[in-house]
Amino acid sequence: MGVTGPPGPVMDRDEVDRALARLGAEHKAVEDSLLALQDHAGRRLLEGAELTGTTKDRWADTERTISLLWTYFDAYTAALEEAREVRARRRWPGRDELAELTERLRGESVTVSGTTTLAERFTLAGLLDRMNELYARSLDMVVTADAVWSALPARIDLLAAELNRTRSLAHSVGVRPGEHPAGDDLEAITHELTVLRSQVVTDPLAFWRPAAGSSAPGGGRPDTDRYDRAARALEDVRREIEAVLQVRQDSEARLLRLRDVLSRADRTLAEARAARGEVLAKIAASEVPAVSGPPTALQERLATAAEYRRHARWHRLSPLLEALEQEAEEELLRARESLTAVTAPLAVRAELRGRLDAYKAKVARHGMAEDPLLIERYDAARRMLWSAPCDLRAAEQAVLRYQQAAAEVLSGAGPVDRRGSQ
Repeated sequence: MGVTGPPGPVMDRDEVDRALARLGAEHKAVEDSLLALQDHAGRRLLEGAELTGTTKDRWADTERTISLLWTYFDAYTAALEEAREVRARRRWPGRDELAELTERLRGESVTVSGTTTLAERFTLAGLLDRMNELYARSLDMVVTADAVWSALPARIDLLAAELNRTRSLAHSVGVRPGEHPAGDDLEAITHELTVLRSQVVTDPLAFWRPAAGSSAPGGGRPDTDRYDRAARALEDVRREIEAVLQVRQDSEARLLRLRDVLSRADRTLAEARAARGEVLAKIAASEVPAVSGPPTALQERLATAAEYRRHARWHRLSPLLEALEQEAEEELLRARESLTAVTAPLAVRAELRGRLDAYKAKVARHGMAEDPLLIERYDAARRMLWSAPCDLRAAEQAVLRYQQAAAEVLSGAGPVDRRGSQ
């Protein structure tokens, strides 16, 4: 739609002819725009839809606006035709005719009745501006609704189809509402998509985000937040189902690995219990930690996991296997730590024995092996380390005394203090 020129003084013939040509072109543009609006797919959909909410109210207002547009257009058409008739009276119009044409083309010569309680008067330019305003408002409503309908329902339908495929796959692995969280999520997504589609179809304007600062009809975009959340939720469920399917494929191997880990933990604990008895028998004055029994609770849960696999309860097996794998590794680590803690006194004794023999060999290499004090202190330390039960604290002191004596002899510090044999 165009805009006419401003009013002015009495027009001459050329000005009148140019104005009539311009108004004729604008009349054609207005007519084409109104006919296009009449045939717009969004308008036809709005006419046939059962609308609710904002869209229902806006469409009722828009229908009145479109009806008013045609009333204005008819008045515009009639005024233009009357001006053309006046111009057609004479090839060279006189001053009175030019004054009349000026009034018709620039003055408030158009009267529109029945639009309000009082008749409205417009210039042709003012009437065109009014039609442009109403047309933009009507087109915005129609284009906005059509944009939402073009964007969202089809996407919702595609997501619903994917949802149906995911639900079938979920049922095949036992993921059902009330039995698995993913099954409950599928039900929630199904309900959300059903409600969302119904709301989009009946109230599309509720799902439109206008562009900030835009005055063009249809400026903005469909609001897809709820759709996007449903799509993300379905993707999360789909990954969960894939994880359950993966469990079905590799559950046997995972169960075998679990049995192996728990068996190693059991053997390690048995070794720790045997070592504890040995330590208590061979080491004196030492606190030896207790050793826990075999992981019977884990074995029972492992048996439950095997039962789930036999009955194809993959949705229950999946989280149980994940928990068991972590706990089994932790149990094996605890068993190893228990064995290390229990055998620590034996390791200390072995280290002391090695240190004693290493110093004896060093002394022998220097030809001092027959020193009486060194022999005496070596024999004292050896008796403590090879006797049962062994007092580690006393044995360590004995080894230290032998080391000190050997260091003095090897450094040539002088005769060794012969006082005492310990």
